[in-house]
Amino acid sequence: MTLPTTQQAAVYRGKDDLRIEEIPVPELAEGEVLVRVAACGVCGTDIKKVRLGLHEPPRIYGHETAGTIVATRGDVDGWTEGDRVALYHHVPERDSWYSRRRLFAQCPQYQKTGITAGFEAAGGGYAEYVRVMPWIVAEGGLTAVPGGVSFEDATFVEPVNTALKAVRLAGVDEGDLVVVVGLGSIGLILMQLAAREGAEVVGSDPLPGRRQRARDMGAIDTIDPLSRDLGEACRELTRGRGADHALVAAPGGVPVSEAVGATRPGGTVLLFANTRRGESAQLDVGDLCMGEKRLLGSYSASVDLAEEAARVVFDGEIDVSSLISDRYPLAKTAEAFAHAAEPGDDVCKVMVLQGEGFGD
Repeated sequence: MTLPTTQQAAVYRGKDDLRIEEIPVPELAEGEVLVRVAACGVCGTDIKKVRLGLHEPPRIYGHETAGTIVATRGDVDGWTEGDRVALYHHVPERDSWYSRRRLFAQCPQYQKTGITAGFEAAGGGYAEYVRVMPWIVAEGGLTAVPGGVSFEDATFVEPVNTALKAVRLAGVDEGDLVVVVGLGSIGLILMQLAAREGAEVVGSDPLPGRRQRARDMGAIDTIDPLSRDLGEACRELTRGRGADHALVAAPGGVPVSEAVGATRPGGTVLLFANTRRGESAQLDVGDLCMGEKRLLGSYSASVDLAEEAARVVFDGEIDVSSLISDRYPLAKTAEAFAHAAEPGDDVCKVMVLQGEGFGD
């Protein structure tokens, strides 16, 4: 097929500045593929980078990406034009010091972004076409999307992987009580995955619409932390013990402190949303120490869980479709960001769609 030489993209030009620009379609090097983007989810980490101006412009963000391979170059074993794929923008070197210890996100290669629409590689999903670099292609960064699965749903493969990694790291098990602090799209994914492990789940969020979504998705109770003490609520549900695990899917120090207070002696508090260095929290370290509680961090995805994460999404083991609250065309990416950045009762996962992404 004949490809265009230019494309539209939402280019980050500085703090809180996204502009639709015409840029070249990336040229491929050996071992690379070109993907026509159909859908890209708006992720909280990208919102943070744009609103706070955390990186030097210009860049094209977007990493929850799905689309169709439209060109290949050289040896791309197993992939061909027309294949529908979901993308991972990070892949570790499998034999690195960190990977051998299953700390994949700390591997130096993992920390290089391997997908770009142009400029410094930053994911590129808020564009019409992305170039997928050789190590991403060769080492498991592409996931085949079955014909019966929408591109919208396929964009959840990467975030579901990150959440599944967190649930496994926390040690969630059958019969546990898990409290999820923060009920945005990631919190609701964490909640469903914890329930999938056999746990009972409580959700905490000040927004009533989000609490209702959590109840609709199986939470046994939901808590407004502005009017009800999270620790007391969890102890009421467990004969005074507290939650076995707290999964913190809200940024800032206050949710972390609340999660520590809600967790039983010997329990686990896992931080998922504290992805900006320099953040701090006031914690009762005596409670952590004398209560023998574990405080953990979980960041990004695990290659070990790629197949399972794909199965969770493609087989409908959790409900991702209902998380989508808003859809925007690429030309309105800035409006999509503004909407996603202001949490409201009716806002959950915001999608940027184009071409096949509309009505696929």
